[in-house]
Amino acid sequence: MNKKNFKIFLEEIFSENWKYGITVLNLGILISFCLISYYNLSKGVVMSPDSYSYSRWADELIKLNFNFIAFYKDGSFIAPKYLYTIPVIFVAFSKLFFGTGWQIAFMCLNLVFILFSLILFSKSLLLLKVRPFAIAFAMPILALSVDLLLWPKYILTDTIFSCFVIFLIFFIIKSLVKNNFLFFYLSIFLLLIIFSRPSSMPYLSSVLVFFLFLRIKAIFNPKIILLIFILIFLLTPLIFSILFHLMEFYLSGNPRVNYIVEAVKEGIVIRHRPHTYLDSPSSILDVIILYFVRLIYFFSPHTKNFSTIHTLLNSLQAVIIFFSIFIWSFMGSKYELINKTIALILLMSIFVAAFHSFLIIDYDWRFRFPIIMPLLLIFPLSFEILLKKIYYKKNR
Repeated sequence: MNKKNFKIFLEEIFSENWKYGITVLNLGILISFCLISYYNLSKGVVMSPDSYSYSRWADELIKLNFNFIAFYKDGSFIAPKYLYTIPVIFVAFSKLFFGTGWQIAFMCLNLVFILFSLILFSKSLLLLKVRPFAIAFAMPILALSVDLLLWPKYILTDTIFSCFVIFLIFFIIKSLVKNNFLFFYLSIFLLLIIFSRPSSMPYLSSVLVFFLFLRIKAIFNPKIILLIFILIFLLTPLIFSILFHLMEFYLSGNPRVNYIVEAVKEGIVIRHRPHTYLDSPSSILDVIILYFVRLIYFFSPHTKNFSTIHTLLNSLQAVIIFFSIFIWSFMGSKYELINKTIALILLMSIFVAAFHSFLIIDYDWRFRFPIIMPLLLIFPLSFEILLKKIYYKKNR
């Protein structure tokens, strides 16, 4: 193939109407899913402390013949048990139908949710008129995502919860495209999110705030959106420091509040990672700095004890997301639906980061996993914007 023919070939595959686009995209989804599945299955099932809680609660639920009222009455856990309903149901059914093989069955179920997530990732972008090849280009990044390679093998709610989040984003995008909100489907997935884990609040809050922005007909200009989120990021530590002092003085008798307050007093940034801890704060400025460091660490691709490959993959993912936001902020002013979608993703991400920074960031960044795939949606969106810009200049 000579240089001219190669150039024509490239122009064809990057065009909006390449006839093999959907085929390549489907192949990309299949290969990515197979790689993620092979890696997780080869590592085997992993049980964490929470996994044993789900297993124990599933046994209780089975003994109670799925009497949820009786099951919920036992309030011995730190959070109400109804907030774990979905994972407990899945574990219970895995035990009923697969007996001693329930752990493998649950991991396979996690992988099914990964497949749904990859499909919904693609369908969300197709709704926004992103060309299939640009979406397929993002599949290797998903296949190499540390979170997608790590969490499906755990008997935890993370993979299921992450899929529900992608479902929610998909139906919001579909609503924006149709200019008609699908409240029935949105309500279903919001409820599924709420009953999957206690950390659902920032997702619910971010969606409500996003709807408020739509209601008041806010301007979804990339630079304005980015400026607002930078301001939120900078103001959040100040707001949290005020809340911390209010809790310290007025809610000191509450054990859950005391846990949050004591973590701040000890300078804890990442739970059980002492090398991230700061000196005990002695002023309001120190508290502000602690919360700011927590926000930074929530998105950090590296920390001590991460392997070299873990750090490299996390860093690559972070650079891709940052660069995609950069491209969108400079070139995306004409694309209203894309701008609204990215505004939703950024809003959800900052709410989740703020929520966990206020409480405490988990040792393994488990609670960052559900926003990874939404953030990676920005890559093909910005890639599409870039391609449109190139083709516009060429054909002008």
